[in-house]
Amino acid sequence: MATTPSSPREEVPQDRINPIVFYGSATGIVVFALWTMIFTEQASGVIFAVLGWISDTFGWFYFLSVVFYLVFVIAIGLSRFGKLRLGPAHSRPDFNMVTWAAMLFSAGIGIDLLFFCIAEPVAQFLAPPEGDPGTVAAARHAMELTFLHWGLSGWGIYTLVGMALGFFSYRHGLPLTIRSALYPVFGKRIKGGIGHTVDIAAVLGTVFGIATSLGIGIIQLNFGLNYMFDVPESTLTQAALAILIVVFSAISAVTGVDKGIRRLSEFNMLLALLLMLFVLFSGQTVFLLNALVMNVGDYLSNFLSLSFHTYAFDPPADWLNAWTVFFWAWWIAWGPFVGLFLARISRGRTLRQFVAGTLILPLTFMMAWMSIMGNSAIDMIMNDTAAVADFGEQAMNNPGSAIYLFLQGIPWVGLTTVVVTVLAIVFFVTSGDSGSLVLSNLTSVLTDPNHDAPSWMRILWAAIIGMLTLALLMAGGLEALQGAVVIMGLPFAVVLFLMMLGLFKALKVEGMKEDSLRHSMAGQLSARTTLGEGRGWRQRLVRAVSFPDHAQARRFLAEVGRPAMQQIREVLGEKGFSVEVVEGSGDGEHLALNVDLGGEQDFTYQIWPRRASMPAFTIRDTHAGSHYYRLEVHILEGGQGYDVYGYNVEQLIADILDQYEQHLQFLYSQRELPGGNAVMPDDPVKAGR
Repeated sequence: MATTPSSPREEVPQDRINPIVFYGSATGIVVFALWTMIFTEQASGVIFAVLGWISDTFGWFYFLSVVFYLVFVIAIGLSRFGKLRLGPAHSRPDFNMVTWAAMLFSAGIGIDLLFFCIAEPVAQFLAPPEGDPGTVAAARHAMELTFLHWGLSGWGIYTLVGMALGFFSYRHGLPLTIRSALYPVFGKRIKGGIGHTVDIAAVLGTVFGIATSLGIGIIQLNFGLNYMFDVPESTLTQAALAILIVVFSAISAVTGVDKGIRRLSEFNMLLALLLMLFVLFSGQTVFLLNALVMNVGDYLSNFLSLSFHTYAFDPPADWLNAWTVFFWAWWIAWGPFVGLFLARISRGRTLRQFVAGTLILPLTFMMAWMSIMGNSAIDMIMNDTAAVADFGEQAMNNPGSAIYLFLQGIPWVGLTTVVVTVLAIVFFVTSGDSGSLVLSNLTSVLTDPNHDAPSWMRILWAAIIGMLTLALLMAGGLEALQGAVVIMGLPFAVVLFLMMLGLFKALKVEGMKEDSLRHSMAGQLSARTTLGEGRGWRQRLVRAVSFPDHAQARRFLAEVGRPAMQQIREVLGEKGFSVEVVEGSGDGEHLALNVDLGGEQDFTYQIWPRRASMPAFTIRDTHAGSHYYRLEVHILEGGQGYDVYGYNVEQLIADILDQYEQHLQFLYSQRELPGGNAVMPDDPVKAGR
């Protein structure tokens, strides 16, 4: 039955809370935090006992997993699927490259770069997992390990989650939640217990990952305030800092992605770049540039051996728990948070652009940052030029102090200390606000992936993150934070493999659609040739130089589009098909033919008027205006890039049938595939967005 603007419509769905995911995860986190605060010694013992068991039993699994994730996303980016967009075929990016890079950098790394840029190279140099400490070989290996922990492997995890979520949400209209990536595996069951379990696992991993980063940052900031203003290093001070961070994070998150998070990310990117350049040019510039080139070569040439080096014959358990296993679990725990945020800011980019951008852009800055800062610190230790006695030992034993002690050895220590403190605070806020925004979206049912959860949820999640951060600090400081992340990262590591399977199955479906187009092309070309002969060259030429205004576009929908679709509806209806012709109005003005194909993917053919700039070469009268309207065809995959204005009813029917026959060819190919294939969701309304 046709639906017109005057016909009664169903009540429009509203954004709402997901009670099972929200209350289940929030209650569990609050209970854990209270248990940790009240029974601190008992909680600490349990955390470290479970950490030891996971490290001994699943350490190999973490090593293997991150390699598989990285290989998978690179393979997708290089494959023929790389041209597909995170959104409909006609979508384009919302943010320019510089803004996009700043946002993914600040959300994906943040405060941790400040904490580890000195602490890790120094620790690996003075206490390596193997080999003699304090040597030139130890210095090179220290930077190799630092690059490994902060390089391609971790960003491969973020890329996998972001690519999967963006693909299913923006291209197939599913909610921007982790469960959506499992649709090809579990189908509509993701709306039940399976989906709730997956989202709760993602929320728990995200909260513990963010809490660890904020806890590390609080330790560092507390030292900085003590260093500058004699503020005591204590649990009370850390609690006050946690409260302040929660307040500022909530304020920033409420302002949304386009304002607060975007502006803070751009500011921090610029400030971090200026600090890095200052260290480079105020120190031994030529040495640091030579070291950077050498470090990059060492990392790339030894990447495979480093990635699979589990120290099987003589495993340094404490080192692995504190470094590689911790880092892999930490990246995995941050996966749903950063991946969802990356998807949120990457709509319209192709898979190839997304993979290349999320792997190369952060890696480039990370290598420069870690190499310049780390080699400067190692050089101070090797040549005994540090302004602080026993700089290396102090930096290794108290990582929160490392960057402040390092700054005493370079010029303008007062200014650089203030810059680092400002960076730490803003990184705090960008991590906290992005985290609260993502957690709010994960625990909500949003009608549109571009929507965000209400402000009160973001504030609540910011408070929960602050409470958990403080609880883990009380339970054992840095070691408890690291242990909790390793534990919570394990369940989500399994979910990531399911996401890989879901995305792979979905991309196979996309491949079959492309093949169906090629196989059915001969019939379409024949139809179009006949179509061209029927209309005559004069009609074709008139159509080519026609630039209709809005009223003419509307008249085409009423006089050509609607009759063509109604004739198809009548014929298919006689054959027992359920067909509707839908007319949208206002911002959603369009005309659509939707065919219900039962248990298989439905068919939709839509015509959307799109305002376009008048070509400069057009000869027209002065009253024609500077814009005209294109009547563009959209199907489930999005806009097809061609204009049907000027077609008559018969010609438009022929075009609709071309698309319909192509869709039937795709369904046939899918049925004939050995072992069956994934059934993808269909949402005709979102095809034109």
